[in-house]
Amino acid sequence: MPSRIMARQLPSIIEGEENMGPFAPSSELSAGQTSSTDGNVLPGDAITIVSDSKIPEEELPKLESENQDNDPSKGPNRHDCKKKRYHRHTQNQLQELEAFFKVCPHPDDKQRKQLGCDLGLEPLQVKFWFQNKRTQIKTYYERANNEQLKAENEKLRAENIKYKESITKAYCPTCEGAHAIGDISLDKHQLRVENARLREEVERITCLVAKFVSKPYDNFTLESPSIIPCSLQVEEVAFRGQPDNAREINGEDELLRSLAGPTEFDKSMILEIAVSAIEEVIKMSEMDLPLWIQTMDNRKYVLNEDAYYHMFPRAIGLKLACFKTEASRDTDIIMMHHMNLIEVFMDMDKWTAMFASMVSRALVLQVISTGVEPGNYNGALKVISTEFQVLTPTIPTRECIFIRHCQQLAKDTWAVIDVSCDSLFSYMPLAKCQRRPSGCIIQAMPNGCSKVTWIEHVGVEDKDIHYLGRAFVESGLAFGAQRWVAVLSRQCERLASLMVTNFSPEDINDTVLTYPEARKNILKLSEMMTLNFCGGVTSSTTHSWMNFYPNGNEKVRIMTKKNENYPGNPSGTVLNATTCFWIPVPQKIVFEFLCDESTRSEWDILCSGGSIQELVHITNGQKAGNCVSLMRGSNLSQGDLLILQECSSDPTGSSVIYAPVDNINMKQLLDGGNPEHIAVLPSGFTIFPSGAPTLIQGRTMWGAGTVGSLVTISFQILADSVFTTRLPFTSLSVINGLLEATTDKIKAILAPNSA
Repeated sequence: MPSRIMARQLPSIIEGEENMGPFAPSSELSAGQTSSTDGNVLPGDAITIVSDSKIPEEELPKLESENQDNDPSKGPNRHDCKKKRYHRHTQNQLQELEAFFKVCPHPDDKQRKQLGCDLGLEPLQVKFWFQNKRTQIKTYYERANNEQLKAENEKLRAENIKYKESITKAYCPTCEGAHAIGDISLDKHQLRVENARLREEVERITCLVAKFVSKPYDNFTLESPSIIPCSLQVEEVAFRGQPDNAREINGEDELLRSLAGPTEFDKSMILEIAVSAIEEVIKMSEMDLPLWIQTMDNRKYVLNEDAYYHMFPRAIGLKLACFKTEASRDTDIIMMHHMNLIEVFMDMDKWTAMFASMVSRALVLQVISTGVEPGNYNGALKVISTEFQVLTPTIPTRECIFIRHCQQLAKDTWAVIDVSCDSLFSYMPLAKCQRRPSGCIIQAMPNGCSKVTWIEHVGVEDKDIHYLGRAFVESGLAFGAQRWVAVLSRQCERLASLMVTNFSPEDINDTVLTYPEARKNILKLSEMMTLNFCGGVTSSTTHSWMNFYPNGNEKVRIMTKKNENYPGNPSGTVLNATTCFWIPVPQKIVFEFLCDESTRSEWDILCSGGSIQELVHITNGQKAGNCVSLMRGSNLSQGDLLILQECSSDPTGSSVIYAPVDNINMKQLLDGGNPEHIAVLPSGFTIFPSGAPTLIQGRTMWGAGTVGSLVTISFQILADSVFTTRLPFTSLSVINGLLEATTDKIKAILAPNSA
């Protein structure tokens, strides 16, 4: 039927138009005409009549034949078509159509039939009128928008010309003359200025690094000290220059702070990244399967990367092929009020003190926001440069720049998140550790404690890990969420022990701790001893230790440090020797053996041939073995010797740190003296749970999957009380022999088959 043929030629109705004001329809615009701006173009001459009179049925085939005749592809008959007839709607019809269009610009079939019946028009005519009306309105608005854009473009062109003229007429007040830029474009000029500034910054930083480490900058960055040989062939060995002390490095913080920070545009990007990161951490903390998969031992959760990228297709942070993803989650109850925890995370000094075993350096590069008000960290936002560490030289440190954002989620619920942003700092190279949205959700508990859910998600280039430490890193315990939560919980227990008034039944203190402050002083001295030990056992370059490279075959790292007027350290040149080994013995057994005073004489040269008496025992943790002790050793060669020792253990690692203390100094401390006036040289052990080392240089170390421990031994001795540039051979020989003897004894007792 002809009507069906015409229906197939009709265009679809234009959607998306809203109720517009009245516009007078053009009587010259027929249904067959098209608009160049309309996405739904009417086919040419498909309908050429818009009339207010009824179209007879017999005229429809003629219209179709006229369309075919007007088609250029039909040959020369296209010039023989009949003249088109145009029909106008009456004024009354137009008014009614306009009024209905205001109410409903897209009438349906029923409405078109009713409207056509009321006005004496065919539904097809009504349909075409509404279609042309919508096209006309759309064209009008597009024309108006084009005119507005043209006006704005002309305005911008005029401003551009004005600025160019101003530049050519620029006056330099320094040289009192015109400053001609010449033919150099603005972009090139800006790049040259920026390059000059960056060169100056690089030179300043290079000079600073060379001053403190006395070696080229390229070798300094992100390198971890190797485990080096220890036998010597010469009587005296000169060592390279070293920094005066750690405080001088910290004193250069102002120089680092003066480096160019983020621009205002970067600040808005930082805020946007922080908001997105906090939303991601909240979702990751609330979900279980399929995002998080529990390990076979049910001890921890690991991330399902496929589910992660499906849930977060636009994941924050770089995803580089050379980077390995490490992601984990853990939850625990912490013995600290939630607001105190927030303060610890947002105050860098308190944060580094709380996580001294994991954070070697933390520097605030820029504070974007301090919070809604002083003392309220809600909305606080800052950019931080940090170096993370593990208490063993076999695992290199990880440096990264990240945003730290604190946000209150509910009345007693807070979030503290980190996300890398080093790409915003043009003077910084791309870090080998990218911190993807990580952090913790802190919830207040009724008993004054806090529930902490920790998310740790990083991408890291881990190719520089020593083979002894690789198994520990790959287990996820070295830098994972379980490690962070365990250290936080352990440190909060230590802080709580300072406030204890009712002592544990296991404590031994009645005869020695005669003053109320004596107990606190011993705990403070133990804390200083632990911090000093952490600075000497890691691979961090932040501390003032300098590597020393003797010749030999044994795997020992030797470092030196010059102390002068540094609290808690003796004045002079201090020698530090560290070595690592793996034994197929569980962490708990190794820890208990080293803590046992009854077997101490079997490996400790300070107590060799003598007995040990425990004078003070202060419990500073919920688990057995976490304590601070003061012991007396009876050794004919040493006389009456006091040993201060702290033992600390959690599922992710243990440490036994001790130092000899002079009798006179200890008496002053117990009488209420200042702990900072007592100089100690700490030595000790760190024990980490670790599987057997893997194949190295074609030789299998031990069976894969064997349960064992990565043990690190570190000794410090005073080589010379006078500052010298040369190190006597006797000091090196003593500390090297001490380290070898202790290692051999422990291996022979705990693992005789692997010694």
